[in-house]
Amino acid sequence: MKKIHFETETDGFYGAYWKCKDKSDAAIILMLGDDPEDFMARSGVKWLHELRINVMSMSPGKKDYGHHNYPLERIENAIMWLKKNGIRKIGIVGASTTGTLALTASSYFHDITLTIGMTPSDFIWQGFMRGKKDGCKEWPIEGESLFSYRGESLPFMPFVYKHPDYWRVIAAESKRTGDMVNSWKLFDDSEKAHPHRPEEMIPVERIKGKLLLIGASDDCLWDTVKYISRMEERLKKCPHDCKVEIATYEHGTHFVFPESMLKIMVPVFSGVFVKLAFKAARAFPKECKETRLDIDRRVRKAIQEWM
Repeated sequence: MKKIHFETETDGFYGAYWKCKDKSDAAIILMLGDDPEDFMARSGVKWLHELRINVMSMSPGKKDYGHHNYPLERIENAIMWLKKNGIRKIGIVGASTTGTLALTASSYFHDITLTIGMTPSDFIWQGFMRGKKDGCKEWPIEGESLFSYRGESLPFMPFVYKHPDYWRVIAAESKRTGDMVNSWKLFDDSEKAHPHRPEEMIPVERIKGKLLLIGASDDCLWDTVKYISRMEERLKKCPHDCKVEIATYEHGTHFVFPESMLKIMVPVFSGVFVKLAFKAARAFPKECKETRLDIDRRVRKAIQEWM
């Protein structure tokens, strides 16, 4: 697949643009994987190309999974580039941390008219880094948010655990539950210790167009179904003009990807891969697959109606 590469220093954002073969004036900003050109990102691009969608894949930096004070201006700059290059309709898709980023960006930039958030939170949390530090694979960054805008950190929920206890809690819970990663306790304990301030919550009522929120109750990273339910209640109380669709499931784990997209990411034994990652997938493989199949139908329908 041919691409145009973008660097933060020269272009104002880090990403890659993948034009589909079919003529299309629609593009989706895709935030999957640790790098806009890694295998996971390319898999998402391939899946969207089959739907006749141009793709702008983005990430914080080269092979960088950390998120701390990520400037929303980078999304804004990508939107400006797309508009200057013939794109009329702009959507955004994120999963996990970038699911939260997708919602936040859409609440700021109204050129985005399709927002798909997989396993998002409804609030912004403290920024974190990934790598190796004092025997830890991840640690919080003091005083920094997940995102920033115009040089200012967005208000955030601080984690109750500091380095190195932050990672030790995640590691201990992952070992106890048998999951690849389990950070539920980190988020639950942090919410209990720090009741949310209104300014930390994502103003989802400002999102335009179509909003699709996806999550499963057996997600072991955080209680995304609770967060999605809070967003649903917020939208009932706040005036808005977005068309919201809630897709929550009992089973599905943190990998609530469309089934056909997951099969591109993991061409052989995709179901086995999810089972190895999450205990819930081992206990309910049939139900998790049914969830992914339903998500596949919902996401395809949402994109087709938007186009």
